[in-house]
Amino acid sequence: MITVARLVEFGVPRKTCYRRCRPGQPWQRLLPGVLLLGSGKPTRRQLVDGALLYGGTQALVTGLEACRRQGLRGSGIVANGIHLLVPASCKVSSAGYVIVERTTRLPRPAVVDGVAMAPLVRAVLDQCRRFTTHDPVRALLTEAVQRGRLNPEALTRELEAGSDRGSALPREVLRDVLRGARSVAEVDAMAVWRRTGLPEPLWNHELRDVSGRYLGTPDGYFKKVRLVWEIDSYDFHFAKEDYAKTLDRNARYAAAGIAVLQTLPSRLRSEPEEVAKELRAAYWAAEAHLRSAA
Repeated sequence: MITVARLVEFGVPRKTCYRRCRPGQPWQRLLPGVLLLGSGKPTRRQLVDGALLYGGTQALVTGLEACRRQGLRGSGIVANGIHLLVPASCKVSSAGYVIVERTTRLPRPAVVDGVAMAPLVRAVLDQCRRFTTHDPVRALLTEAVQRGRLNPEALTRELEAGSDRGSALPREVLRDVLRGARSVAEVDAMAVWRRTGLPEPLWNHELRDVSGRYLGTPDGYFKKVRLVWEIDSYDFHFAKEDYAKTLDRNARYAAAGIAVLQTLPSRLRSEPEEVAKELRAAYWAAEAHLRSAA
């Protein structure tokens, strides 16, 4: 990867540079003023290097590309192009596969394998601001907290410091992450809980019996009525060992006098109203049981 300006410095005439990028010639033009000195399909790294050459010496890779290069998978998330941050004074505009964002808050770069990029907390939120639906925002933010070990409060501070443009969805999801959600399913569970009108449960709260024996860490625990809500998937139960662990967990709850409601994560989205009804019914049943036992 090299710029036309650099080739000219080396004595290659500008016209020759572009002539060698014509069909059937050995080079190719990837971006305005940026060439690949080869005719094969560019690698992802070459595309990234080309984007940085195009953006200038202060350009930083951000968004999903920077997230993945700093350890996140972003499974199932599609983001077209390579997103760059450049200083507000920079005159470069988006072109080809490169999305250019000018900013007055250019962060100190994180350099990974020779690629200058925005720190993970900034890269995650730069990407989330560009999404228009909840699902990829939920997926990226929860993975960032789990795998990237980002503090939710740090994400909130970065969100508040940046532009309001595109911040509504990440702001909404972060509220649930701050409540204790550790996965996309738990964020969905919180959205269903809000439909019920029930008191807020304790999220991911460790439970122990009177002797101190560990019972479990349910997704939600309604302490007042001694009801736990577990979001358990089919995938988890396909394994015989995991199924046995679930049975053992539920037995510990039962022995401690705690009621259990189990919900498949897929139903949180496909049947949110029905799940909300089931949660209300389980809560009222647990409440009635406590009254009758008093």
